[in-house]
Amino acid sequence: MDEVKQIVNDIKNGTIMPFYLLMGEEPYYIDRIAAYIEDHILPEEERGFNQMVLYGRDVSVEDIVGNAKRYPMMAERQVVIVKEAQDLSRTIEKLAAYVENPQPTTVLVVCYKYKKVDKRKALYKAAKKVGVVYESKKLYEHQVGEWIRRVMMGRKYKITPKATQMLVEFLGTDLGKIDNELKKLQLLLPAGSEITPEVIEENIGISKDYNNFELRKAIGERDQAKAYRIIKYFGQNPKDNPTVVTVSLLYNFFSQLLHYHGLHDRSQRNVAAALRINPYFVPEYQHAARNFPMKKVSQVVSFLREADVKSKGVGASNLPSKDLLQELLVKIFN
Repeated sequence: MDEVKQIVNDIKNGTIMPFYLLMGEEPYYIDRIAAYIEDHILPEEERGFNQMVLYGRDVSVEDIVGNAKRYPMMAERQVVIVKEAQDLSRTIEKLAAYVENPQPTTVLVVCYKYKKVDKRKALYKAAKKVGVVYESKKLYEHQVGEWIRRVMMGRKYKITPKATQMLVEFLGTDLGKIDNELKKLQLLLPAGSEITPEVIEENIGISKDYNNFELRKAIGERDQAKAYRIIKYFGQNPKDNPTVVTVSLLYNFFSQLLHYHGLHDRSQRNVAAALRINPYFVPEYQHAARNFPMKKVSQVVSFLREADVKSKGVGASNLPSKDLLQELLVKIFN
């Protein structure tokens, strides 16, 4: 995020490079930078003649170079943005010759999403020398919660750790999808508001009481009645609560719990750093560790591996998801 801010600030301050290579597994920031360039480098009255958006599936590298070598019409510069450039992966290296000697009055932006150009080859080396290279890396699940918090803080909103966790569990690590939901909440809530589990439930449709976060917490507390109620709800709403996701999240939880048992320093700060979790959730792990000794945790991890295979239809193709989860809970609580 800081690197993105630097690129944007440089453009704001007039430091505009002739070539931008935006690449990587996470498309969110690639799209954000490209959109900023599209909306801010040229005045609106100049864009009709001097700004062009091309798509990798529709053009060749030769087409891109031809457009980039044009002179701007009654303007200081022109902007050429190539979206979905990964569709040119087999020929993209041909662009190196242009990048080594770019047209000074052209800003060429290449959006190469979901993958990276070869850093050993001429295109990457030339891009690093004359322009800006930004690599957008996929965030891990434990990093997305902090990303949500920082984004909302920048927009003058607060969000509780539980609300953050609900969003991550329901929407995964797709930053674009998460941001769309956050923007919907911004339309409904005034700046300065706090986003709580109740707000998430009311406006996004994620149950604050019946979700994987609450199931994990109920199991950690050995609250069998609550755990079985949640499983029953999952069985009644299978499309919104895929068994394979539930098993995967529980597996991650007990794997972290196993890691917790191996820690010598169990202070809140060290546990949060070692398990890569928000310090807010450390008491949950401390409580669960008292209820599940290391030997039992190892057993549960084994049960979850078995359930994961069954949830994918191996050896239990006719077993309903509710029954599979109930069987899993019996093993965990025994």
